[in-house]
Amino acid sequence: MKEIAVIGSGTMGNGIAHVFAQYGHKVHMVDINPAALAKAMVTIGKNLDRQVTKGLITEEDKAKTLANITPTTDLKAGVSNADFVVEAATENVEGKLAIFRQMDEAAKPGVILATNTSSISITQLAAATKRPESVIGMHFMNPVPMMKLVEIIEGFKTNKEVTNATVGLCKSLGKIPVPVYDYPGFVANRILMPMINEAIYTLYENVAGVDAIDTVMKLGMAHPMGPLQLADFIGLDVCLAILNVLFEGFGNQKYAPCPLLVKMVTAGQNGVKSGMGFYEYTHGSKELVIAPNFVKLGV
Repeated sequence: MKEIAVIGSGTMGNGIAHVFAQYGHKVHMVDINPAALAKAMVTIGKNLDRQVTKGLITEEDKAKTLANITPTTDLKAGVSNADFVVEAATENVEGKLAIFRQMDEAAKPGVILATNTSSISITQLAAATKRPESVIGMHFMNPVPMMKLVEIIEGFKTNKEVTNATVGLCKSLGKIPVPVYDYPGFVANRILMPMINEAIYTLYENVAGVDAIDTVMKLGMAHPMGPLQLADFIGLDVCLAILNVLFEGFGNQKYAPCPLLVKMVTAGQNGVKSGMGFYEYTHGSKELVIAPNFVKLGV
């Protein structure tokens, strides 16, 4: 059993903490916001309840999983005894660099520092530490308890033993690790985000409406969720941040974020988490309801 530190208690952070704890690891879930930690524990509990309802785990498994998680606002205390650290904070370069400096100072020598970043350079984050050979990307997919894939991204100086250990740890969690190289967006988001951006451009240019775009991709391409609904699920602010990393990293106009996406994020219309994106999520129904501003505009 390893002692794991997870930095960040948002959607990805609490999902990662959930999975490690479910597989018997003691987890310190770290966040500067006590309210966020409390919310994360409630979320983990609800997600475990769903697993119990589906017959995937027992009530005893749920209790053990929750008992394995210790929420804390003290990063140093959470990291100092950890055997493995995963950063899962907001997708912001400067914020992550600051966290990596703190993790590097707090963690024991030789401990692997992983990041759940979905697009930011592993090499850049590693350069903020005194152990660049022990820094690696460990990009889980959302929702973490359900999705099998984990992108494993080596930085320029990542040691092969670190890669092998991280791959082995992923497999022990029932995940399927896929090694990829450290370039903007890696593989998943380098392919996914331009598709989402093009769907938004299709709406922006009034080629089709929200429902039509998502229906075409669901029925025509067998996608379980349309690209606009998926963008809402991911978070439009997150989509914009990733597209900006791709655009700045490659300097290629094909990655330039659609003006409509920029406008929506500026207005705080970020998708599920804000209650409004391309669809509305405040109506209390599971049925998809198109956001009023898109109905009003006729797009």
